[in-house]
Amino acid sequence: MDGMRAITIPEFGSADVLRLDEAEAPEPGQGQVSIDVAYAGANFAEILYRQGVVDVPLPFVPGIEVSGRIRALGSGVEGLSIGQPVAALTIVDGGGYAEVVTTSADLVAPLDNHDRLELDVAAALPSNSTTAFLVLDRVARIAPGEDVLVHAAAGGVGSQLGQAARLLGAGRVVGAVGSPAKIEAAKAFGYDEVVLREQVAEAGQFDVVVDMVGGTARRSSLDLLAPMGRMVVMGNASGAEDVGISANDLWFTNKTVSGFNLAAFSAAFPEEAGRALRRAVAAAARGELRVRVESLPLEQAAEAHRRIEAARTTGKLVLEVERI
Repeated sequence: MDGMRAITIPEFGSADVLRLDEAEAPEPGQGQVSIDVAYAGANFAEILYRQGVVDVPLPFVPGIEVSGRIRALGSGVEGLSIGQPVAALTIVDGGGYAEVVTTSADLVAPLDNHDRLELDVAAALPSNSTTAFLVLDRVARIAPGEDVLVHAAAGGVGSQLGQAARLLGAGRVVGAVGSPAKIEAAKAFGYDEVVLREQVAEAGQFDVVVDMVGGTARRSSLDLLAPMGRMVVMGNASGAEDVGISANDLWFTNKTVSGFNLAAFSAAFPEEAGRALRRAVAAAARGELRVRVESLPLEQAAEAHRRIEAARTTGKLVLEVERI
């Protein structure tokens, strides 16, 4: 086996525990491909792995999405070729913070017909943009003309949800952010209005609310749902205690609360997740999805985590992995 560089989590803790190590490059199994990684997306999910919120075996290589080129094909893989540029979800088993990663061929999107899409941008699409389409279309089942509220609208997935809502025919699309400094950044991502989180109660009613913040934002979001409204829960960035939701209240008010977890969905429905990924890649290549990307070297993975934890990002951070 060839050697490779990889960022590992040797123990749970702060960003300081992340370590650059040498490891053996993985080989693809049946139905898998291996990818020479060019860029790896940096996400809040990887912070949860590092903190031990998600139980993973240690040492663990985080990384839920990448771009790069096909390195090798496992048995039974068709329609992909060695050297082909791709974007891929690596969320089921992780491993993206490395020079080589393996994943299911179903979770790969070819890029060779999308010449306008640079590899750094392509690495920012598999998690957030795929999630945006799945949350709104598959889970919330958005209908044309419906009003949508998105929390953390300036963040990685928030920046995609507003644009995806537009593409799916939403009516009014409102974003909520945690600080005034993020209002203008969020407005660039397709929102009709952007409000501060503490002012969201004044924004009216919504047919669809997407909450990845938790805490008071989750409680107020439920109150903002119109009759037959749907709230999708897909994170708890605030770290607040869980919010209890009464099933009887949902019954009496004709409201729905659903959960969405991309890792669990991708493991259970890889073909559907892959279709959503390829849909997102095609939309970005056509200029219909805008992604703001900032890159850091792989060695600065800890700095990327610190910025995400401190909510000092607008758009998406990616790690440059490929040696130039």
